[in-house]
Amino acid sequence: MKRIIIIILSIISIICFMVGLYFYGLTGFTGKNSDDVVSFTIRSGASKKEVIRNLYENKLIKSQIASTIYLYLHPSVEVYPGTYKIKRSMDTPEILDYFKTSEEYHLTFIEGKRFIDYIDQICEAFDFNKEEVLKKLNDKDFLNELIEKYDFLDQNILNSDIYYPLEGYLFPDTYYFNSKSSIEDVITKILDKMKEVLDNYNALIKKSDYNYHDILTIASIIENEAKLMEDKVVVSEVIYKRLDLKMALGMDTTTYYGANKTFGEVLTKEDLDSDNPYNTRNLSLIGLPVGPICNPSEDSIKAALNPSDDDYLYFYTDSNGKLYFAKTYAEHQNNVEKYR
Repeated sequence: MKRIIIIILSIISIICFMVGLYFYGLTGFTGKNSDDVVSFTIRSGASKKEVIRNLYENKLIKSQIASTIYLYLHPSVEVYPGTYKIKRSMDTPEILDYFKTSEEYHLTFIEGKRFIDYIDQICEAFDFNKEEVLKKLNDKDFLNELIEKYDFLDQNILNSDIYYPLEGYLFPDTYYFNSKSSIEDVITKILDKMKEVLDNYNALIKKSDYNYHDILTIASIIENEAKLMEDKVVVSEVIYKRLDLKMALGMDTTTYYGANKTFGEVLTKEDLDSDNPYNTRNLSLIGLPVGPICNPSEDSIKAALNPSDDDYLYFYTDSNGKLYFAKTYAEHQNNVEKYR
């Protein structure tokens, strides 16, 4: 009897060893080359099961079932949103530990702010060197990679007159990153969101006489000129009417941007007369400025694609930000005198 028990225990031990060995094999690394690195993103709010499924679909783990079992056996494992660089030499425990030890950062970018404002936020959060970041985001090789990846980016952003190539293309929203994110990871995630938003309007953009760069330029002007949606669509109409009539847009917001001044500063006669590709107050500039002047909200993008039909050609903004529209120059002058 004793011998039988020993035999049974031995068989059970062997089975457990084999199962453990098999389980270990299924949670082992998927590639032999430790230099083979894959970019893997965990979205905000993703469950552990979803992360395991995505790891399996990206061939970063051998078995979805075995890795799920590993999670149940290790309930303390946590995963944080962000983009990770995973080596194929890493096994399941190493990958999950990599996720667990990462810190979560979240940044909220406000609509209407300029590219440089966003970069200041990013550099402060991640302790990036601002000069190096700006150098990277002006690098033509990197920009061409982005143009190749995103259909809404084109050669317009490489225009040497543009202050910041990605101005207007960084969608204002709240984003989650991990502490290991590079500037490339951060920018890619923001551009992914812009693509998601613009995909909703592809049909309208394709029907338009204007390209993505033009639409975002128009939207950026609308963003800085109007706060209410009911005003945005009318400002949009004024812009299109002036473009059709070959009139200068005459928008102060573009002059501020061209002069590198904030809205609290005073525009000088030199600023207003300046011959730069952003200053639409200069009557010699007919058409749109060379690029966007801020990063517009979805409402402003929507307004740029859906202008009103009120036949207005002018508007005046009082000190409280209220807009007064006019169809003729005489009406406009009256509004200026009345509400100044």
